[in-house]
Amino acid sequence: MNIEPTTPTVKNPPEQFAGDVWLDVVAAPHEDDQRMTVALVRFAPGARTAWHSHARGQYLRVTQGVARFGDRDGNVIEVHAGQTLYIPPGQDHWHAAGGDGFMEHLAMLESGDDPATTTVWKEHVSDEDLEG
Repeated sequence: MNIEPTTPTVKNPPEQFAGDVWLDVVAAPHEDDQRMTVALVRFAPGARTAWHSHARGQYLRVTQGVARFGDRDGNVIEVHAGQTLYIPPGQDHWHAAGGDGFMEHLAMLESGDDPATTTVWKEHVSDEDLEG
C-alpha cells in the first residue's frame, strides 16, 4: 500500500479551456495494464472546456456548485453537487460552470488503447452552444 504523493495543481491550457480551470490528479495508472485516471477539476464562474470526446467514455461527479454539460445535438443539462453524469465513448461534449459560482467535479476515465485518443480535443464552445 502507498499514500500517493501530492502533485501540484495545474492550470488547464487556453487551447482546451475558456476561463480559469484548475486540475489536481487524484489517481493515475501505476502498472501497464491499469487505465483509470481520476482528477479533481475546479472551474471559475463561467469557465468551460472546448468540445472534446473520450475513447472509453467518462464519469463526472459534481462535488460543488452547478455544472452544465452539452452535446452536439444541442442538449444542455445542469448537474448539481452529489450527482454523477456518464458520457459514452466518442460522444462530443463540453463541461462548464454556471456564470454565478464556482463548480468542481471529479473526472473519471480510462485510457484509450492508443493514449493519444484517450481525450480528443476539438474547437472552442460558442456562446450559442452554451445556451442549447
